[in-house]
Amino acid sequence: MDVTTRLSSIASTSPVAPLVVAEISTATFAASVAIAAVVAGVAAFVIAKTMGKGAVAAEREEARRTLERAEQEARAEAERIRLDGERSALDRKAAAEKELEAARHELRETERRLSKREDALDRKEESLGQKEQAVSRQLDSLRSKEAETQRVREQLEKTLVEQVEALQRTANMTPAQARELLLERIADDTRHEMGKVARKIVEEAEAEAKEKAREITLMAVQRFAGEHVSESTVRSVAIPSDDMKGRIIGREGRNIRAIEKATGVDIIVDDTPGVIIVSCFDKVRQAIAVESLERLIADGRMHPSRIEEIVEKVRSETNERIMKYGKDAAVEVNLRGLHPKILEAMGKLHYRTSYGQNVLRHSIEVGFLCQIIAEQLGLDGAVARRCGFLHDIGKAMDHEMEGGHPKIGMDFAKQFGEKEPVLNAIGGHHADIPSTSFYTPIVMAADAVSSARPGARRESMEKYVQRLNELQDIAMGFRGVTEAYAIQAGREVRVMIDAAKVDDDEAFLIAHQISKKISEEMTFPGEIRVTVLRETRAIEYAR
Repeated sequence: MDVTTRLSSIASTSPVAPLVVAEISTATFAASVAIAAVVAGVAAFVIAKTMGKGAVAAEREEARRTLERAEQEARAEAERIRLDGERSALDRKAAAEKELEAARHELRETERRLSKREDALDRKEESLGQKEQAVSRQLDSLRSKEAETQRVREQLEKTLVEQVEALQRTANMTPAQARELLLERIADDTRHEMGKVARKIVEEAEAEAKEKAREITLMAVQRFAGEHVSESTVRSVAIPSDDMKGRIIGREGRNIRAIEKATGVDIIVDDTPGVIIVSCFDKVRQAIAVESLERLIADGRMHPSRIEEIVEKVRSETNERIMKYGKDAAVEVNLRGLHPKILEAMGKLHYRTSYGQNVLRHSIEVGFLCQIIAEQLGLDGAVARRCGFLHDIGKAMDHEMEGGHPKIGMDFAKQFGEKEPVLNAIGGHHADIPSTSFYTPIVMAADAVSSARPGARRESMEKYVQRLNELQDIAMGFRGVTEAYAIQAGREVRVMIDAAKVDDDEAFLIAHQISKKISEEMTFPGEIRVTVLRETRAIEYAR
């Protein structure tokens, strides 16, 4: 079988023949050319070497064998080429099938996503249909309630007209007298109903909120155990002997005037043995004056130039301490990014007190309480801690700046890059401005907790007695109140009411009104409890 026949056989039997034929045809043509060249070379060689008939026969035999070997080699080469073509075709087929499978997989994934999206759209459409039905039902219900309300209003107006006519017929009163009596009756009924409604609303709100509020507040107080020792404001300087008073005053008062001019305080030298008094509204200047006097007394040299030198040195050291106090406080509450001016202002609060409570320690305590409360409510504890720490920064400003400390502090913090939640907490922690974030009421609550805890603050006896009298006067100003007592160091007001004039529901309303008026007219730390007592006493004497 020759090469062409073999190729035909391969073409009819191989499944990949269409892909191989082109390659095999080229190879076959090359093999045929090679065979022809070999045959021609052999024939020339035979003619050149042989001259006789026997030699020609031998050469022919050799040529035949050479031709057979060439044909075998050509067939082997053709077989190799065929196998290579089949392998190449199989590789191409496998690659094509792989690409086809990838395309099919991508198509199936696309179909799956489209199906999923279609299901989601169907569910949304169904949900919107249900909401539309619910809204329609609510609209129908509101329309029916509106119609019922209109009917009741008309019936009430009709009843009022009938009552007015009946009153006029029965009592022979003028319309003005009947109207006054009717209004009084309606006011009594309304007051009674209002007391019921207010009592119900407040009881429901307290039932839901009191337990949670108590839990959060107690947790905050327990988790932060602050320093409960309030620093006393130092106003007196001890001197070794009364002779030192003369040296402090100096010749014609030069020394004392130099001290007062350099420090900005008032020095009081009286007959009190062993001390002189330093008086100043600004606690920082007072601290500088006290330390300067102590150094001058210890040094013994007392003249104007020495006084100015010591005061300037103490002022420089005090300013450094103020920055250190501010930085230490910021590190303690773990706050970063505070402007140096803000740190300086917070350091000044170390020298400020409120009812005997150190304002810087109070600010640190409020910061931690705010963080704990905010985290319990799911808010950002870091922001709440920053709001609480900076809420009283306005107290570091001197008296030359106009306005209350919330507004002053808010404007000051705004100048040095503080954000809106912090600014609103500083300006609104005493309800001077509306709250625009959840952190402001948290600061208000933490401020009250820090101020009202036992041992936090103290007040003078005069202010204490005045506050008790104000509490009693406010309670006595309401209708039906017979007696009022401020007890528990002004933390509670007990009010006695006339049982014949006020019922139980109205007693609850009176308690609410008294507490509201106390909140509006008085300033006090913490909270004040209002207890209204109503009782009926039956008294008889046996003789």
